[in-house]
Amino acid sequence: MIRDQVEEIINQIRPNLQADGGDIELVDVSEDGVVKVKLQGACHGCPGAAMTLKMGVERMLKKSIPQIKYVENVL
Repeated sequence: MIRDQVEEIINQIRPNLQADGGDIELVDVSEDGVVKVKLQGACHGCPGAAMTLKMGVERMLKKSIPQIKYVENVL
């Protein structure tokens, strides 16, 4: 199942975010390949959060799971 694959990759990313005082929570994976996450802690509201989301989380997910179209942060 795609959600399980996404969760596994997020769990690999999580220690890097936690090292900077942040965290990430998987909220939803839609049928059309949109992953919704919630950035937490220091990541929430951080100026670099958009870069982390696109260049880190989204890039790793798309590389491993071709069905993923994009990742968005929900509040």
